[in-house]
Amino acid sequence: MLIILKHGAGQAEIASIVAEVERVGYRPHVSEGESTTLIGAIGKGPTPELLEHFRALPEVAEVIPISKPYKLASLEVQPKPSVISWPTGSTGGNAFMVAAGPCGVESREQILTAARFVKRHGAQMLRGGAFKPRTSPYSYQGMGREGLDLLVEARAETGLPVVTEVLSPEQVELVAEHADMLQIGARNAQNFALLQAVGETNKPVMLKRGMSMTLEEFLMSAEYVLSRGNLKVILVERGIRTFERATRFTLDVSAVPLLKSWTHLPVWIDPSHAAGKRDYVIPLALAGVAVGADGIIVETHPEPEKALSDAAQQLHEHEFALLMKKVRAILPAVGKEMVGGLELA
Repeated sequence: MLIILKHGAGQAEIASIVAEVERVGYRPHVSEGESTTLIGAIGKGPTPELLEHFRALPEVAEVIPISKPYKLASLEVQPKPSVISWPTGSTGGNAFMVAAGPCGVESREQILTAARFVKRHGAQMLRGGAFKPRTSPYSYQGMGREGLDLLVEARAETGLPVVTEVLSPEQVELVAEHADMLQIGARNAQNFALLQAVGETNKPVMLKRGMSMTLEEFLMSAEYVLSRGNLKVILVERGIRTFERATRFTLDVSAVPLLKSWTHLPVWIDPSHAAGKRDYVIPLALAGVAVGADGIIVETHPEPEKALSDAAQQLHEHEFALLMKKVRAILPAVGKEMVGGLELA
């Protein structure tokens, strides 16, 4: 349920309601606006008697049952967009971010070269997989711990925060020690033990939509992270599996405005995995920007033809530079801006 406090409620009144929410066995989530304070009471569905109990409290203006199965992700609990920030930029609200880099970390030279040029062209975050979940057990699986160390070195040189994938609950502590954001890939989007494990860290989580997930299922996966106390979650639409075979996946661009009408969480687009071919990456990325995405995560490689994974969809440096130029041209039209990500001198 959502408890709306009376106008002008102070910290003492807020603390009193929070204590009462906890007393009856619910978990409070406070959202303070300029004129109104909302307290979400998260737990099982409230009885009519419990609703009336809270309505009768002097500090309370109204109590509304939360209708969505996802509670903490819902706009009913937090009407204002969540904003997640790093020293290089922010995402959410009117703030837009770009994360870019190779699909997988392959060598020191490769990741440092990629980090330098994505920063030079304005990216605010470096992506790169140290652990790679592959369809075939014979495909490149990543460099593991050594790859994490190389990502740390790239961050130290460029100042770019790092996002990388974590594959299992057992890896969470190790990856969280090295990365600035933990990525949950499409194949793990309903790995509930993993979602709970990253929810217990203090690192932001990038959650990719499973290739066969409905949007409600997607938000319920985010709820697993949020329910463990980690409220910094970014949703990423990366394409879903349909009958179409011309692209690797079908990018559900409509998911962006729809999700933003349901949730306060930032919503990004991953055009690389949807396209499967670099020729389509820029148009799909721009489509995501045009419908209001809060960020994009793009694969780019110093020598894509030599990449050990997803070679066909990784952009050359000059293509990434063109993408960034076009993104900057569109952002003002949709009321967004990039903060940080300044080019190297």
